[in-house]
Amino acid sequence: MSEECCGPEEPRKTVTPVKRQPLSRPLAPSDDACCGPEPVVGASTRSADSPRHDDGDACCGPDEATHGHDEEKVRPPLWRDPAMLPSAISGVALALGYLFDWTGLGVPALIVQWIALLVGAYTFVPSAIRRLLRGRLGVGLLMTIGAVGGVALGYVGEAAALAFLFSLAESLEHRAMDRAKEGLRALLSLIPETVRVSRLSGDVTIPAADVRELDILVVGAGERIATDGVVVEGRSSIDTSAVTGESIPVEVAPGDEVIAGSVNGSATLRIEATADGRDNSLTQIVALVEQAHARKGERARMADRIARPLVPTVLILAGLVVVFGFIVGDPGLWLERALVVLVAASPCALAIAVPVTVISAIGAASKFGVIIKSGEAFEQFGTIRTVVFDKTGTLTRNEPQVVDVETAPGHSRDDVLALAASLEATSVHPLAAAITAAAPRAEAATDVVEEAGHGLHGRVGAVRVRVGNARWLDPEMLRERAEAMAGQGMTVVVVETDGRVAGLIGVRDELRPEAAETIAMLHERGIRTVMLTGDNELTARAIAAQAGITDVRAEQLPKDKADAIAALVAEGPTAMVGDGINDAPALATATVGIAMGLTGSAAAIESADIAFTGHDLRLIPGALAHARRGRRIMTVNIGLALALIIVLFPIALLGVLGLAGVVLVHEIAEVIVILNGVRAARRPASTRLPATAATPAPALERV
Repeated sequence: MSEECCGPEEPRKTVTPVKRQPLSRPLAPSDDACCGPEPVVGASTRSADSPRHDDGDACCGPDEATHGHDEEKVRPPLWRDPAMLPSAISGVALALGYLFDWTGLGVPALIVQWIALLVGAYTFVPSAIRRLLRGRLGVGLLMTIGAVGGVALGYVGEAAALAFLFSLAESLEHRAMDRAKEGLRALLSLIPETVRVSRLSGDVTIPAADVRELDILVVGAGERIATDGVVVEGRSSIDTSAVTGESIPVEVAPGDEVIAGSVNGSATLRIEATADGRDNSLTQIVALVEQAHARKGERARMADRIARPLVPTVLILAGLVVVFGFIVGDPGLWLERALVVLVAASPCALAIAVPVTVISAIGAASKFGVIIKSGEAFEQFGTIRTVVFDKTGTLTRNEPQVVDVETAPGHSRDDVLALAASLEATSVHPLAAAITAAAPRAEAATDVVEEAGHGLHGRVGAVRVRVGNARWLDPEMLRERAEAMAGQGMTVVVVETDGRVAGLIGVRDELRPEAAETIAMLHERGIRTVMLTGDNELTARAIAAQAGITDVRAEQLPKDKADAIAALVAEGPTAMVGDGINDAPALATATVGIAMGLTGSAAAIESADIAFTGHDLRLIPGALAHARRGRRIMTVNIGLALALIIVLFPIALLGVLGLAGVVLVHEIAEVIVILNGVRAARRPASTRLPATAATPAPALERV
């Protein structure tokens, strides 16, 4: 589990979420789960031949990691879970002991009480001792001392009750953790066990893990796609809802990209793999979520600061109570009180208050396409008051098209498009793709040079041609028309021949159909929205108006975007949403960086704290609501845990409750904290995406 009571976590580097260990290899056992996060994927339900918990410490987690993907099983019902067996045996024996004691059968009562004590203690005493030998203190040690002290004072029944209740609370806690992690393990089940691959000799079936880049996969109707790829033959629709959270099937044809875990529709597809079977977008999702424990959030650190010193403090206080007993001449009474104080003040509930909630919430988020890299990111996400959007590829589809051409006297529409396409054929900018698509048979240009942030110049035959934005090339007599085109949300490309303007090309990138709805949802929740773009002011404002954003920062270079985000962060918690390389500095500067789509640039994904596996912007308001709810649950849990210690400590010190009573109240409170934390796993209704009609199109600037 978590390490709150066990000493500081060793510094860790954030793992680059692009590569992942093969799924077929079992995860290596952890050296000490107390000192680091338990691997999410490997946290499968314990096997029947190993029902006991190795974790003698409610705050320290199991000593050994369970095995990998091959051994993951569906979590059985509570009454059939072998991990609950020791607690069940201890509970039944304890009940029999009380029954025998009530009927006057003293010896049988003592025997079954000892059975209850030994079976219950077996789940936490050995690992508590191992940790003590390694110099680590934990709640399991406090419970061990309490049980030993109870037996020494003749309270075998009370010691048995302590062992049973603590064992039960631990079993429920582990079960809650397993439940929270099931969402992530379910992602791995989206990868089929085998896949058909086209060979020269015919189709052969191989393990999905053996697929290599450039293999041709044959995916039949209703089958899952084993790895990322590009369709090379066939037309169909694919269902990506399990991976991206987008419920509407996507039509695909040759040349279209598909992602691992998607379900093919009604026709057979041949897909060229663009990633190995063990290293694709789906395994990348798993790798991202496995980092969720690497960094702690504010509330987790607060729980650390409180819980970590509490264990030695409780031991010292219990020792002082014993010393006081010798001073006043009644050591037996005060030794008993010391044991009760030791149990009452143990920070077990506090130690699990945050981890159960964070793991539950992050696991739930992964089910609807929101991959949160750390507990810290999750908690900070719940504080966001401003969301900043990049334009290109985030608010827009990043699929620009030529929508208008204005010509100067002496030039035709086709001439202007052909001249521009001749130069743009050498460029990889999205604008270039739009222009070359509009004039695919253009003559090849020579001596082409690209001026970064401006455009290109070169020769088409004997004509000197320049193509670029209106900040670089003066539209001259077409200036008014250029401004009008920009006001309609177009990016204006100026075409110049031999030093004179030949015409204007209006390129527009379609606004995502859900963009305006998303902005409206954020505004309803009191979230401020801002748009950052490299476009000119007119184009940027036209696009922002269609989306419903009033705060627009135009003509921003990557450094300008980062500076703007830094200024907004100084005003309050700010999230930045982007997907390109030029967004990486801003994503890293924001309180929370959000990368849209795992097919975005690697720089953007690496710089971001949260990655959306799909592109539907409506997930943002739902994810924000999910994070806010999780923060509320964490706050309540911490408050409950602290209130428990504050109330029980004086009650225990004054002798109002005995050992059995304090143990019962303490463990009931711990179960309440666990159950409350598990509530964070519920999927918010706002993350279920409705169908939305398309919206008019905006523009893209060359930056």
